[in-house]
Amino acid sequence: MQLHQGFEEEYQKRHEQLWPELEQLLKGSGINNYSIFLDKTTNSLFGVLNVDDKTKLDELPSDPVMKKWWAYMKDIMESNLDNSPVSIPLEEVFYLK
Repeated sequence: MQLHQGFEEEYQKRHEQLWPELEQLLKGSGINNYSIFLDKTTNSLFGVLNVDDKTKLDELPSDPVMKKWWAYMKDIMESNLDNSPVSIPLEEVFYLK
């Protein structure tokens, strides 16, 4: 994902004040150990999470709480027409178990 320049603190603030209903939605979807990292040289955001059932992730974009969050965040990051953040799937090139 890509954060707009100058909104680093605002992005962190909004996530520190995560809505209880969004936290409930994410955890209820089986998401845990969710972290988002910022590359300050490029303003690229990289999210890492564990999920119990990957198919439940497909349901999140249609949830009203998720849509509301995306609309709330669209002014500080690159977004698609549906307000979802522009994201590029990454290819795993190494994993050590």
